[in-house]
Amino acid sequence: MFETFKLNYKKKVLFEIFFVFLIFAIDRVSKSIILHLSKITGEFQMTLTSYLNLSLIWNRGIAFGFFSFETNLYYNLISFLIGAIILLIIIISKKSKGVEKISFLMIIGGALGNLFDRFYYKSVIDFIDFSFQNFHWFIFNVSDIFISLGVIILILLEFKKKNE
Repeated sequence: MFETFKLNYKKKVLFEIFFVFLIFAIDRVSKSIILHLSKITGEFQMTLTSYLNLSLIWNRGIAFGFFSFETNLYYNLISFLIGAIILLIIIISKKSKGVEKISFLMIIGGALGNLFDRFYYKSVIDFIDFSFQNFHWFIFNVSDIFISLGVIILILLEFKKKNE
Protein backbone atom coordinates (compact mmCIF):
# COMPACT_ATOMS: atom_id res chain seq x y z
CA MET A 1 0.00 0.00 0.00
CA PHE A 2 2.82 2.41 0.85
CA GLU A 3 4.44 1.63 -2.52
CA THR A 4 1.20 2.55 -4.33
CA PHE A 5 1.06 5.85 -2.42
CA LYS A 6 4.70 6.56 -3.30
CA LEU A 7 4.07 5.78 -6.97
CA ASN A 8 0.95 7.98 -7.10
CA TYR A 9 2.82 10.80 -5.35
CA LYS A 10 5.68 10.56 -7.86
CA LYS A 11 3.20 10.65 -10.76
CA LYS A 12 1.50 13.68 -9.26
CA VAL A 13 4.78 15.53 -8.78
CA LEU A 14 5.91 14.62 -12.31
CA PHE A 15 2.62 15.95 -13.69
CA GLU A 16 3.08 19.21 -11.75
CA ILE A 17 6.64 19.63 -13.03
CA PHE A 18 5.53 18.81 -16.57
CA PHE A 19 2.64 21.32 -16.37
CA VAL A 20 4.93 24.13 -15.14
CA PHE A 21 7.53 23.23 -17.79
CA LEU A 22 4.84 23.18 -20.51
CA ILE A 23 3.75 26.73 -19.64
CA PHE A 24 7.40 27.82 -19.50
CA ALA A 25 8.07 26.16 -22.89
CA ILE A 26 5.02 27.73 -24.57
CA ASP A 27 6.22 31.12 -23.33
CA ARG A 28 9.81 30.53 -24.48
CA VAL A 29 8.70 29.36 -27.94
CA SER A 30 6.39 32.35 -28.42
CA LYS A 31 9.12 34.79 -27.35
CA SER A 32 11.73 33.02 -29.52
CA ILE A 33 9.49 33.37 -32.58
CA ILE A 34 9.02 37.10 -31.92
CA LEU A 35 12.77 37.57 -31.38
CA HIS A 36 13.55 35.66 -34.58
CA LEU A 37 11.11 37.79 -36.56
CA SER A 38 12.55 40.97 -35.04
CA LYS A 39 16.07 40.00 -36.17
CA ILE A 40 14.88 39.98 -39.77
CA THR A 41 13.61 43.58 -39.71
CA GLY A 42 15.43 45.03 -36.69
CA GLU A 43 12.13 45.54 -34.87
CA PHE A 44 8.81 43.80 -34.90
CA GLN A 45 5.28 45.05 -35.45
CA MET A 46 2.48 43.03 -37.02
CA THR A 47 -1.21 43.82 -37.24
CA LEU A 48 -3.32 40.70 -36.82
CA THR A 49 -6.76 42.27 -36.45
CA SER A 50 -8.18 45.73 -35.78
CA TYR A 51 -7.77 45.08 -32.06
CA LEU A 52 -4.80 42.69 -31.82
CA ASN A 53 -1.22 43.44 -32.85
CA LEU A 54 2.15 41.94 -32.14
CA SER A 55 4.65 44.61 -31.08
CA LEU A 56 7.97 43.72 -29.48
CA ILE A 57 8.91 45.78 -26.43
CA TRP A 58 11.51 45.20 -23.74
CA ASN A 59 9.94 45.62 -20.31
CA ARG A 60 12.33 46.47 -17.47
CA GLY A 61 9.48 47.03 -15.01
CA ILE A 62 7.38 44.73 -12.90
CA ALA A 63 3.86 44.01 -14.15
CA PHE A 64 2.85 45.69 -17.40
CA GLY A 65 5.89 47.99 -17.28
CA PHE A 66 5.13 49.53 -13.89
CA PHE A 67 8.15 50.56 -11.84
CA SER A 68 10.68 50.51 -14.67
CA PHE A 69 14.12 51.24 -13.29
CA GLU A 70 17.16 52.48 -15.17
CA THR A 71 19.62 51.48 -12.44
CA ASN A 72 20.70 47.87 -12.26
CA LEU A 73 20.61 47.82 -8.46
CA TYR A 74 16.84 48.33 -8.28
CA TYR A 75 16.21 46.07 -11.25
CA ASN A 76 18.27 43.24 -9.71
CA LEU A 77 16.67 43.77 -6.31
CA ILE A 78 13.19 43.50 -7.81
CA SER A 79 14.25 40.42 -9.83
CA PHE A 80 15.51 38.62 -6.72
CA LEU A 81 12.36 39.64 -4.83
CA ILE A 82 10.27 38.11 -7.63
CA GLY A 83 12.37 34.93 -7.34
CA ALA A 84 11.67 34.81 -3.59
CA ILE A 85 7.94 35.28 -4.21
CA ILE A 86 8.01 32.39 -6.71
CA LEU A 87 9.61 30.17 -4.05
CA LEU A 88 6.91 31.21 -1.58
CA ILE A 89 4.19 30.35 -4.13
CA ILE A 90 5.83 26.95 -4.70
CA ILE A 91 5.70 26.28 -0.96
CA ILE A 92 2.05 27.39 -0.75
CA SER A 93 1.15 25.29 -3.80
CA LYS A 94 2.45 22.13 -2.13
CA LYS A 95 -0.47 22.32 0.32
CA SER A 96 -3.12 22.97 -2.31
CA LYS A 97 -5.23 20.55 -4.34
CA GLY A 98 -7.38 20.43 -7.45
CA VAL A 99 -8.13 23.64 -9.32
CA GLU A 100 -6.32 25.67 -6.69
CA LYS A 101 -3.14 23.63 -7.33
CA ILE A 102 -3.48 24.09 -11.11
CA SER A 103 -3.90 27.85 -10.59
CA PHE A 104 -0.71 28.02 -8.54
CA LEU A 105 1.13 25.95 -11.16
CA MET A 106 -0.03 28.36 -13.89
CA ILE A 107 1.32 31.29 -11.87
CA ILE A 108 4.61 29.49 -11.21
CA GLY A 109 5.10 28.52 -14.89
CA GLY A 110 4.35 32.04 -16.09
CA ALA A 111 6.47 33.68 -13.42
CA LEU A 112 9.43 31.43 -14.27
CA GLY A 113 9.08 32.40 -17.94
CA ASN A 114 9.33 36.09 -17.09
CA LEU A 115 12.06 35.52 -14.50
CA PHE A 116 14.13 33.71 -17.13
CA ASP A 117 13.88 36.83 -19.33
CA ARG A 118 14.87 39.08 -16.44
CA PHE A 119 18.09 37.17 -15.83
CA TYR A 120 18.94 36.22 -19.42
CA TYR A 121 17.96 39.41 -21.27
CA LYS A 122 17.87 41.87 -18.34
CA SER A 123 14.35 42.69 -19.53
CA VAL A 124 11.06 40.86 -20.09
CA ILE A 125 9.96 40.33 -23.68
CA ASP A 126 6.40 41.59 -24.20
CA PHE A 127 4.65 41.50 -27.56
CA ILE A 128 0.86 40.98 -27.37
CA ASP A 129 -0.73 44.37 -28.01
CA PHE A 130 -4.50 44.55 -27.42
CA SER A 131 -6.68 47.60 -28.10
CA PHE A 132 -10.36 48.28 -28.64
CA GLN A 133 -11.55 51.64 -30.00
CA ASN A 134 -9.99 54.21 -27.61
CA PHE A 135 -8.97 51.62 -25.02
CA HIS A 136 -5.37 50.40 -25.25
CA TRP A 137 -4.20 47.69 -22.84
CA PHE A 138 -0.60 47.22 -21.73
CA ILE A 139 1.57 45.08 -24.01
CA PHE A 140 2.04 41.65 -22.43
CA ASN A 141 3.25 38.09 -23.16
CA VAL A 142 2.13 34.47 -22.83
CA SER A 143 3.53 34.17 -19.30
CA ASP A 144 1.41 37.14 -18.25
CA ILE A 145 -1.68 35.37 -19.58
CA PHE A 146 -1.01 32.28 -17.44
CA ILE A 147 -0.17 34.38 -14.36
CA SER A 148 -3.35 36.43 -14.79
CA LEU A 149 -5.54 33.35 -15.36
CA GLY A 150 -4.07 31.67 -12.29
CA VAL A 151 -4.71 34.73 -10.12
CA ILE A 152 -8.26 35.18 -11.47
CA ILE A 153 -9.10 31.53 -10.75
CA LEU A 154 -7.70 31.83 -7.21
CA ILE A 155 -9.80 34.93 -6.60
CA LEU A 156 -12.93 33.19 -7.90
CA LEU A 157 -12.18 30.19 -5.67
CA GLU A 158 -11.93 32.51 -2.66
CA PHE A 159 -15.30 34.08 -3.48
CA LYS A 160 -16.77 30.60 -3.81
CA LYS A 161 -15.34 29.59 -0.41
CA LYS A 162 -16.78 32.72 1.23
CA ASN A 163 -20.23 32.04 -0.23
CA GLU A 164 -20.19 28.48 1.06
